[in-house]
Amino acid sequence: MTTAGVRATPAGIAGIEGVVARMRSLARGLPPRDGVAVFNRVYLTVTEEIGRRVAAGAFADRATATELDVRFAARYLAAVDGVAAGRRAPACWRPLFQLRGHPGIRPLQFALAGINAHIGHDLPLALADTCRALALEPHALEGDFDRVGELLVALEERVREELTPGPDLLDVADPLVHLMGAWSLEAARGAAWASFRGLWAVRDLPDVAEDLTERLDSGVGLVSRCLLTPMG
Repeated sequence: MTTAGVRATPAGIAGIEGVVARMRSLARGLPPRDGVAVFNRVYLTVTEEIGRRVAAGAFADRATATELDVRFAARYLAAVDGVAAGRRAPACWRPLFQLRGHPGIRPLQFALAGINAHIGHDLPLALADTCRALALEPHALEGDFDRVGELLVALEERVREELTPGPDLLDVADPLVHLMGAWSLEAARGAAWASFRGLWAVRDLPDVAEDLTERLDSGVGLVSRCLLTPMG
C-alpha cells in the first residue's frame, strides 16, 4: 500500500504525553550512535517543548494543536514500527533506516535527514489528515503551523551547534560544512505547506492525490539520501 493510502491516526496514542512516552521508550532501546536514535532525541526535545506550550495556552486551539502534533508524530512512529516488523519504510525514511549504522555518517547528518523526511513528507500529510478529521480548511492551521515553525528554527540552530564537531575537527574545507549549507529548514517548511495546499486542492481526485503523494515521498527521500552521503 502506498503512503497515500495510509492515514496515520492518533489511535493508540494518548495525546502529546503518549507521543513523548513512545519516543522515550524508543530512546531507551536504541544505541546512542544509531541514526534513528539521533533523530529521535531531536524530535523528543521538540515534542516535549510543544507539549509545554500547548499546556500553557500558546496555541489558539489546544485540541487542534494536539490533533496535529499526534497525527504528525504518528507517521514517524508508524515508520519505526513498520521497519521493526520487517516492512519496508516509506521512501522518505528509507535512507535513514538503511544507513543508520554507517560509521562514515556524522550525527548531524542523521538529524537533518530525519528532519527532512518528517517535515518534507509527513507534515503535509498530517496537515491534510487533521483538516479532514476536524472538518477544517487549511487557513485554520496556518497559525499553529507558523508557531511550531518558529520553535523548529530555534531548535535547528541548537542541533547544528550541538552536533557539529568542534573547531579542531571541522574546518571550511570539510564537506560537512557544504552539506550543512545546502539544506534549509525554512525552505523545507515552505515546501511542506505548498505540498499540503496542493494535496488539499486535489483531495476529491484520489488518483491524482495518490500520484502526488508518491512523488512527494520519493523526492523527499532523494534529498534525505544526499544528506546522508558518507563523509569518511
